[in-house]
Amino acid sequence: PGEYDRLNQQRYITVTANIHNKDLGTAVRNVNKSIASLGELPSGVKILLRGQADLLKDTMSELQTGLIIAVVIILLLLAIFFQSFRLSLTVLSIIPAVVLGSVLLLLLTGKTLNIQSYMGTIMAVGVAVANAILFITNAEQHRKKDPLSPFAITGVFNRLRPILMTSLAMTAGMIPMAIGIGEGGDQTAPLGIAVIGGLLFSAISTLLFLPVVYSWVSGKKPYRNPSLDPEDENSKIFETINKE
Repeated sequence: PGEYDRLNQQRYITVTANIHNKDLGTAVRNVNKSIASLGELPSGVKILLRGQADLLKDTMSELQTGLIIAVVIILLLLAIFFQSFRLSLTVLSIIPAVVLGSVLLLLLTGKTLNIQSYMGTIMAVGVAVANAILFITNAEQHRKKDPLSPFAITGVFNRLRPILMTSLAMTAGMIPMAIGIGEGGDQTAPLGIAVIGGLLFSAISTLLFLPVVYSWVSGKKPYRNPSLDPEDENSKIFETINKE
């Protein structure tokens, strides 16, 4: 050899390659399989992955952690608002449908899970949770007024237009991005595709699947005021006194 390269007094050889028609995640997995197929390496020989592979691993790990933290925070906020973990979990039951819709549409369009698609999935989760809260709040109001009425069906009927308008409006706004129009559109297209897929599945699940879950959780239980504020009880006393 005409040249030796050293790092910390150890000789090393750099092997690089360009990726053609393949995403970085697939390339990294193939490289790891090739390294594993070598078996036990000779004494003193090490193989290290450098470059964008480490950055991709750290970024995807941080995005997954961020998504989990976001779900936990949403659960706690909903528990404070509804004063019920059952209703909070009912709202969050819509999240698997959002993730499934985003992943399915990405697979159908030949896109991959990357930073952009993760961001799109998180955006779709936010809109889906907002629609679910809209339905649950309305259904709870009807359950408070008339516990014997089909409050789940009534809640869907009354909030059908807002849920569809929200989902369709955001879906229409994401279509240009999903098509990839303009310079660099291919890089941002997964974000729009993930949002569209998540919103379509979430809208269907909110109108069909969520009422079933809500009915199963609430059943025919009598409505109880979830508020822990003593002013609510005082207001009831004043109303009783005024009536008398």
